[in-house]
Amino acid sequence: MNWTHLHLALNHVPVLGVPFVVLLLAWGWVFRKREVVRVAVLWIALVSVVAIAVKFTGDFAVDVDPTRLAEARAYLDRHEESADQATTAVFLLGLMASVALYVGRGERVLPTWMLAVLVALGIGTSVLYARSANLGGQINHPELRSAVPK
Repeated sequence: MNWTHLHLALNHVPVLGVPFVVLLLAWGWVFRKREVVRVAVLWIALVSVVAIAVKFTGDFAVDVDPTRLAEARAYLDRHEESADQATTAVFLLGLMASVALYVGRGERVLPTWMLAVLVALGIGTSVLYARSANLGGQINHPELRSAVPK
């Protein structure tokens, strides 16, 4: 197993994990399930940490066989730029989740504005991860490419 294998295996964690835990958070918030909200916020923080680690596996994966990736360099660059944006978003999401865990410690109820910010950041982060995953798929799947990137 090399960095490419590891990156391809782990990149599903944030791509699927972020939207799932954000939906769980929204569900818990709408139905006033404090335990569900608490678990969702904790999982958002955990998935965020894993997501940042996944970014580093991608940075190492690009160096495994640079000659093979030369023809897809434009796609690789677009994916990397998109992944940087998604990583920044997931960092902010994880930071906000950590603050929420601190504010909500014990039996304290999280403020509504904090839940709204978490859900909004989570939706934005999910969209960025979906875009990054799509661009990453184009690197080794030419059938996904609609046109040459600009």
